[in-house]
Amino acid sequence: MSKEAQVQVKKDFVKYFRSGYPLINNEAIQNPNVLKVEGSIIDLVDEKGSFLAKGYYGVQNKGRGWVLSFNPNEVIDQAFFEDKIKLALSARNSLFEDPDTTAFRVFNGEGDGVGGLTIDYYDGYYVISWYSEGIYNFKDEIIQSLNNVTEIKGIYEKKRFDSKGTYIEDDDFVAGERASFPLIVKENGIKFAVYLNEGAMVGVFLDQKDVRKTIRDKYANGKSVLNTFSYTGAFSVAAALGGATKTTSVDLANRSKSKTIEQFSINDIDYEAQDIIVEDVFHYFKYAVKKQLAFDMVILDPPSFARSKKHTFSAGKDYPDLLKQAIAITNKNGVIIASTNCSTFGMNKFKSFIDKAFKESKEKYTILEEYSLPKDFKTSKDFKEGNYLKVVFIKKEG
Repeated sequence: MSKEAQVQVKKDFVKYFRSGYPLINNEAIQNPNVLKVEGSIIDLVDEKGSFLAKGYYGVQNKGRGWVLSFNPNEVIDQAFFEDKIKLALSARNSLFEDPDTTAFRVFNGEGDGVGGLTIDYYDGYYVISWYSEGIYNFKDEIIQSLNNVTEIKGIYEKKRFDSKGTYIEDDDFVAGERASFPLIVKENGIKFAVYLNEGAMVGVFLDQKDVRKTIRDKYANGKSVLNTFSYTGAFSVAAALGGATKTTSVDLANRSKSKTIEQFSINDIDYEAQDIIVEDVFHYFKYAVKKQLAFDMVILDPPSFARSKKHTFSAGKDYPDLLKQAIAITNKNGVIIASTNCSTFGMNKFKSFIDKAFKESKEKYTILEEYSLPKDFKTSKDFKEGNYLKVVFIKKEG
């Protein structure tokens, strides 16, 4: 283990750590020069040298590290990580025992006590995401801990600490046996093909599980569905299984077509009866208006930031305009599912975007349901921005 450093917290930030705030922000540090080696254990102290918290130094776009304990005598070693992982696994017992679900999150960063670390489960295989070199420094202890507390087929990793927090291309296999791909997993009975060693993303976003289930069980039957920024078509699959008359999936990435065909096929859905379109979503909206296309359900789940040849999209700035384009091609009494994973604003701000878009479109609406992260994505009450997902089901009034 690296030796500990004492980090003084600026006066204005002391109260945050005293109340349990886990993120160590750059602005909170009085003496940043003591932070030299990522992975160092650090003691946070106030201006009088009184202990506030113990954490580690690890550079992320969010901050400079995470609090691990508010106990000055806590030792950060393998036993520490083993206890945290054991507790997290036991909290997901009901998911491990659910025969219809074999993919979920088993460790969610600061929500489970270690910021900068997530672990996902895919039918016996575990994928560890490291969000800084600092947490990666504890790789051996964390992998050993995981091996000690549960049965493992194999372990893969995602190193997400290249410049600006991007993924480092590598062979992501770490230990155990290599999986055969596609690995077919289940979520509430829906099958998904995942690839644990093909870059940063594996083929399905686990944080949308509640939304997919709701689309399938409550809203899709008899509806025409447009799924924008569709990635591998997971929402489209849920809609088709829920009885949608037809789904249209639109995404700019070339690989989205073959991946979406695969997801339909493993669920015994005739993909040729669906529309799968590789195109800039913004271009598609213009095309749909020109051709007077309209849908009973429109799903909007854009990345927080996206850039194509002609468009740049930032959720914090451009979401109302995106929503206006969706409103224009949604049938009366149709449903728009507006989603964002942008952590820089909360649900109230997101709802203000929705209100603005409908007012400027001169349309009325009703909010039907709201979703945030599912239970397996455990969050900390002291770190509200960790609950980043905001999904609103909106009815466009007739």
